[in-house]
Amino acid sequence: MARSAGSKASDPSRRSELAALPSVEELAGRLRDGGASHALAVRAARAAIAVRREEISAGGGGELHGETIEDLARSFLRAAGELNLRPVLNATGVIVHTNLGRAPLAAAAIDAAAGVARGYSNLEYELGPGRRGSRQTHVEALVRELTGSEAALVVNNCAGAVLLAAASLAAGRELIVSRGQLVEIGGSFRVPEVVAQSGARLVEVGTTNRTRLADYERAIGPETGAIMRAHPSNFRTVGFVEEVEVEALCELARDKRILVVDDVGSGALAEGVPELGDEPAVRRSVAAGCAVVCFSGDKLLGGPQAGVMVGERAALERCRNHPLARALRIDKLSLAALEATLRLYLDPEAARREIPVLRMLSAPESELAARAEAMRAALVDGGVDARVIRSSAKVGGGALPLLELEGPVCAVDPDALGVDELARRLRAGDPPLVARAREGWLLLDPRTLDDEGAQAAADLIVAASR
Repeated sequence: MARSAGSKASDPSRRSELAALPSVEELAGRLRDGGASHALAVRAARAAIAVRREEISAGGGGELHGETIEDLARSFLRAAGELNLRPVLNATGVIVHTNLGRAPLAAAAIDAAAGVARGYSNLEYELGPGRRGSRQTHVEALVRELTGSEAALVVNNCAGAVLLAAASLAAGRELIVSRGQLVEIGGSFRVPEVVAQSGARLVEVGTTNRTRLADYERAIGPETGAIMRAHPSNFRTVGFVEEVEVEALCELARDKRILVVDDVGSGALAEGVPELGDEPAVRRSVAAGCAVVCFSGDKLLGGPQAGVMVGERAALERCRNHPLARALRIDKLSLAALEATLRLYLDPEAARREIPVLRMLSAPESELAARAEAMRAALVDGGVDARVIRSSAKVGGGALPLLELEGPVCAVDPDALGVDELARRLRAGDPPLVARAREGWLLLDPRTLDDEGAQAAADLIVAASR
């Protein structure tokens, strides 16, 4: 009969190995000799001894892969001094990479957030009259100017904005949504589930591929509170399809004395960026007469995580006064970064130049080619086989799923290591580097790296390949 791990630990050899383990105090003392504090040394020593006990009990021996228990304890000690959330080099070519933090911030936004973080601020205080104020005043006028709306409200993310709009304008009543817009986005976020949480009753109209104005008109009744439009951000239906333009939908809603909530998703506010042509424009939905238009701050807008709500004053006031508004409110650091980002949009040329997402979207071929070639040259100088080829970057973040941003990339030959092992070593680097694999090569996309990041990526690969 097979013996359990516990019975293995009772064997004389196992008992001997366990007995040979140092005490916590002894091992911690060795770590303190290297300059570690008492508390961290004891913590690391306990963790290392616990791991080694488990390995011995499982029959693995007291020293695996040449790593002594002191080596193991020192690795725990190093980990204790490192932050879990840290910067990563993004060489994937996915500009708005949700897993890697979505939009990198403009320098002005970083400075604004850091300035507010250092001490106190006038977050909810009017400096002139010296009385309590609203955190919304820091961005509301800016948002209104940039979108042409009567009013604006900012919450912690776009999902929260949609939930707040539905709860404020349709709770206890019917909310009409096209079947083609009952979408699921990243993290299993589904429109029907948001509607359910808002307290509204979902009414589906049309079909997956075709919804007409008459479908909405037939569904409107005395219990209807609002119509919701949801932009299918991360997919497109093509072929035999039909949807109702926002202007026609708003005209129907006015005739029937109901409201339209429009979730346009990624927040395309930039002017003069052809790559954004297929994204729904916030200004268009506002001009059409939507009661509330919702969009994200950390996607194509290029700012921090936020949910921006714009539209009619009366509708936004209902949202502002709903109990959920406090639960979903934006924090001071995000608010500071958002204000700085929005101020850049007052000068469209400055926005395209200084907001990283917009700059990456419209990066010229010459810039990308020079950066890819610089990486290739640095890698070859370091003894790594690399070449410049062509591939396609993506916008990411659920935006513009059909857009292929074709351009040069640096392709690295992992040689005997293999692409999976090289990628693993790079993820364990300092800083970690995340790239994409294709046909056994590791691709470094210069679109999502600046010049400094490209040089760092090449150095990390040379070191990892040795």
